[in-house]
Amino acid sequence: MLSLKTKLIFLFIIGCVLSLNAQKLPDNWYNLDLNSDKVMGVSSNKAYETILKGKPSRKVIVAVIDGGVEVDHPDLIEHIWTNLLEIPNNGIDDDHNGYVDDIHGWDFIGGKTEDVQHDNLEITRIYKKYKSVFENNPDASKQDPEHYKWYVLAKEEFLKKYAETQKKLSNQQEIKTWMGQIQKQYKDKKITTDDVNNFPDGDSLLQQFKLSLFKSLDKGLSFEDVEKNIDTRYDLINNQLIYNYNVDYDSRKIVGDHYDDSAERYYGNNEVEGPEASHGTHVAGIIGGVRNNSLGIDGVADNVSLMVLRVVPDGDERDKDIANAIRYAAENGASIINMSFGKSFPYDKTTVDNAVRFAVSKDILFIHASGNESLNLDSVGRRYPNPDYANGRGSAKSNWIVVGAVAANGNPGPFSNYGKKKVDVFAPGVAINSTVLDGKYGKKNGTSMASPVVAGVAAMIRSYHPELSARQVKKIILKTVYKPKEDVPQPGNDKVKISWKKLCKTEGIVNAFNALNSIH
Repeated sequence: MLSLKTKLIFLFIIGCVLSLNAQKLPDNWYNLDLNSDKVMGVSSNKAYETILKGKPSRKVIVAVIDGGVEVDHPDLIEHIWTNLLEIPNNGIDDDHNGYVDDIHGWDFIGGKTEDVQHDNLEITRIYKKYKSVFENNPDASKQDPEHYKWYVLAKEEFLKKYAETQKKLSNQQEIKTWMGQIQKQYKDKKITTDDVNNFPDGDSLLQQFKLSLFKSLDKGLSFEDVEKNIDTRYDLINNQLIYNYNVDYDSRKIVGDHYDDSAERYYGNNEVEGPEASHGTHVAGIIGGVRNNSLGIDGVADNVSLMVLRVVPDGDERDKDIANAIRYAAENGASIINMSFGKSFPYDKTTVDNAVRFAVSKDILFIHASGNESLNLDSVGRRYPNPDYANGRGSAKSNWIVVGAVAANGNPGPFSNYGKKKVDVFAPGVAINSTVLDGKYGKKNGTSMASPVVAGVAAMIRSYHPELSARQVKKIILKTVYKPKEDVPQPGNDKVKISWKKLCKTEGIVNAFNALNSIH
């Protein structure tokens, strides 16, 4: 699985293409209704205005396992979970749960003096761990065939991706140099599309970029804006080589835990925002941004408490941290866990499975993003975490919903993973406006956005119907989807049309009004 920032790079071009259309959409479109508003929202506003109006509800705790959340954001602060059994900042574990001053949750990738921002991809960690075990030692592969299988797969992908990333960085450097030369030649002159036509073509790479530059300027972006985007992309690609694919980089020196001890639970710190919380803050706002407060956005759920659990760096999350975050959520009252992350290789699946089993015993519902690689998960198969326990020893499917992303026009997001066996439902995930850093708002695309929409709907149901179990809530959500009749562009290949029967199990899109109406 690509790193978080790599995923954002992948979505950058899509975001540019969608941005013009996104500006025409209501900022709150994911809460709106298809019949009355002509967008493929989940009809949550309609549910509040009709079915739920005047009805009592109870507060539901939703754990946001992500990269951190800006807990003092004006549109979130009222809905951030607070551990009332803990006295803030006294350096004492007042509630004796093993975590000192865990006021709003916990950071499992934080150390004593700093927080982890960057980390390896899982393929890098597997390649590093098992290279000395299996290379030039044929007997080892026979003695440990399971780990050898993963090592071979990880090695192949690691070497391929590392080479590709080096090439991308080289190409980006060439583009940066070319842009610098152009800027120097034109000095303070505002560069226009006519000027671009007169630029030298260069090699095929620069010819392609020249065309892209022309289109960007034609859409209203300035030359300086394009130049900033190029510099940002260069830095992101360079960071992949420095951190994501660097076998010598070890982030656990920052955390200070005993990483190979899967049973270890009490490490990290209470600083839940971390160095880069834009993604998690956006996710949190979709679930529970305070409604009807005259500020930027309305979250889906109106009576919710957001527990912040930080495990996702720029790189792949680690199974040990995921497991501990799940256990923390289960032990501290969460009813729903949103997981807008994922990867294609496991490291310690059994430890994660055990945590999931524990959470299921506590009646927790998992909502998980399907991923942003335009893949048919029925064919690819590998996505972690997942509800199927290792070695075929059962499953948590009854408490687990996998979500793909849909646009306001009813088409699946071009980036969204799908699969009639592996993906349960689709939900709004394109041009979603929500909370971001520094008290601001912004639009993002991804199944990372679709998952919290469903988590919000689940929270609505559990808030107004606390008698329902996690399993019952899942059944209600899946049975009451809106089922489009028309074929739609296949994610990753818009020239091919695909039926909703092949996109997900339910053949449809989550709808809060239908779900709640089915209960009343």
